[in-house]
Amino acid sequence: MAAALEFTDLTIVRDRNRILDRVTWAVQPDERWVVLGPNGAGKTTLLQVASATIHPTSGTAVLLGDRLGKSDVFDIRPRIGFASTAMARRIPVDETVLNVVMTAAHAVTGRWNEEYEDVDVKRARRVLKEWKLDHLEERLFGTLSDGEQKRVQIARAVMTDPEVLLLDEPAASLDLGAREELLQLLGAYAGQKSSPAMVMVTHHVEEIPPGFTHALLLAEGAVQIAGPISEVITGENLSDVFGLELVVATSEHGRFAARAAD
Repeated sequence: MAAALEFTDLTIVRDRNRILDRVTWAVQPDERWVVLGPNGAGKTTLLQVASATIHPTSGTAVLLGDRLGKSDVFDIRPRIGFASTAMARRIPVDETVLNVVMTAAHAVTGRWNEEYEDVDVKRARRVLKEWKLDHLEERLFGTLSDGEQKRVQIARAVMTDPEVLLLDEPAASLDLGAREELLQLLGAYAGQKSSPAMVMVTHHVEEIPPGFTHALLLAEGAVQIAGPISEVITGENLSDVFGLELVVATSEHGRFAARAAD
């Protein structure tokens, strides 16, 4: 089975600073990864490479079998779903929810003169229903709550049946109810065999949905440890990465919680 994402000695340098430092990592099509680390660890930059938004300074990045720098990114990007705060800022606030999702079919963020077929409308409505957004299809994006906007972004990201789904802090800024609703939906999606490879960046282990299989811990741009989630998300590993003694608890439902040691 070919890897969905494969990085080898991946390095990103900006203004002489190493944002990512010789990252070697692979994501298989049936894996769901969470990426954690302190602020400035390089998590968002990692997703930018994985989404074919930026190129490595050195090393290689192979996305869905195509190597960045050797392939047309406009052929790669439509095969990758990406939901992030930066993407949300590009969505017109006066666009309807239905159009926000449907315009993903043309890789645009605002409806203009594109023509859509009935299959596009039906697909968008089906995705909205799956993410419990169908009652909002005529609402304007700018009038939605943070939780609703987050779910619309994810619905848009899965509209085109991507082969990889990238999520940059999807639960950030959400209240407890909105967070738990989103994590339930993400967990159910992660558990489907038909779902694509998934990579989610977060700052908090409490935001890891059930059904995620692997974890990668980043610090100062370098991989500290990566592997099966139960082996990586431990008090010892998180303490090393965050520089504070932490205790990690795991529930029978596959959820994590972390706190400072007494």
